[in-house]
Amino acid sequence: MSDEVSASGVGSLPGSDVRGATQSVRELYGEGGVPYLPELPARGPGADLVGRTAAQLVGLAVDLQPSGWRLTDGSGRDASRARSFLREDLDVLAEVYDGYTGPLKVQLCGPWTLAATLELPRGGRVAGDPGATRDIVQSLADTAVELLTSVQRLVPGASLVQQWDEPALPAVLAGRLPTASGFGRVPATDPSVVRDGLTHITEVVASHVDAQVLHCCAADVPLPLIRQVSALEPSLDVALVRTAQWDGLAELVESGRRIWAGIIPTNSTARHPRDHVEPFIEQWHRVGLETALFERLVVTPACGLAGAAPADAIRIGRLTVDAAHMLRDAVAE
Repeated sequence: MSDEVSASGVGSLPGSDVRGATQSVRELYGEGGVPYLPELPARGPGADLVGRTAAQLVGLAVDLQPSGWRLTDGSGRDASRARSFLREDLDVLAEVYDGYTGPLKVQLCGPWTLAATLELPRGGRVAGDPGATRDIVQSLADTAVELLTSVQRLVPGASLVQQWDEPALPAVLAGRLPTASGFGRVPATDPSVVRDGLTHITEVVASHVDAQVLHCCAADVPLPLIRQVSALEPSLDVALVRTAQWDGLAELVESGRRIWAGIIPTNSTARHPRDHVEPFIEQWHRVGLETALFERLVVTPACGLAGAAPADAIRIGRLTVDAAHMLRDAVAE
C-alpha cells in the first residue's frame, strides 16, 4: 500500500446492482486509494454481514432460522443463495478489475462477531460455548485463505488487504451480549482469549495479504487489545473515540501502525470535507501527533453505507477522497 494518505470505503453499499457498485468503487478508489469488494445486503439474506461469511465457513454448515443464522448439520437454501451471491460478486470483480494492479480490500465478518451472532444447533449463542467459538476461529481462518486465494487468482495484480468486521467485539468483551432469549447476558470473553483467536487468524492469513484491518464502528473499540495483535490495523469511527482513547490511538500511530480513520459521518450533508477534517486535525495535534504522520492514515466513512441513498453513498465516498487529498496537502506544506 501507498506510504501517503489514501482513501477507502468500509464495505457495504446500497442497492443490488453488483456491477454498478463494483465499477463505482473502482472509479472512486482505483487511482491512489484502496478499492474493495462491495457488499450489497439489500439483495436479501445471505448478502448480510453475518450470512455472507457464515455460508462460506470451511467444514461448518449454517441455515437461516426465524431467530437468525444457526449452525446446522447441513446447509440450507439460504446458505446456498449466499454462496451464489459471492460467486456473482467475484465474477464481476474479475471483469471490472481486469488488468488492475494495486491494493484491493476484501471483507469478512470477524470471529467474535460471528460467535456473537450465530446460534448453536440447539439454540443459544456460539459465543457462550468456548469449544464452538474455537471451531469458528479455526474455520474462519481457512475460509479467509480460500477467499483470498480466489481473489488473487481473479485479480493477479492486486495487493490484497483483509478486513475483519467486528461490530460486536466491544459487547463480547464487556459481557453486554444478550442471550438468545433476551433475558440474560452471555458471560464476557476474556481479552486473552480474544487476542489469541485474532492472533491465530491473522497468522494464518498473513502470507496471503499485504495488510489486515479490524473494523469496528461501535463505541469502546478495544485499542489496547488491537495493539497486542501486531498484524492488525484499526478501522473505527473517529467520532466515537473518547478523549482518553486518543492516547492509545496515538501510541498505535507512533509505533508504525496504519489507522483507517472513519472521518466522514455516514449521514454527512457536507459538500466539502473541511467540516470533518479540521476537528480531526485538531484532535490529532492535541495528543502530540505530527502532521507528517497523516501518511499513516486511510480515510473512510464512519461505517458502512448500506442504509444510505445511492446518491448520498457516492457523495460520501467522494468526500473521503477529498479528505485524503486535504490531509495529503497538509503533509506537503
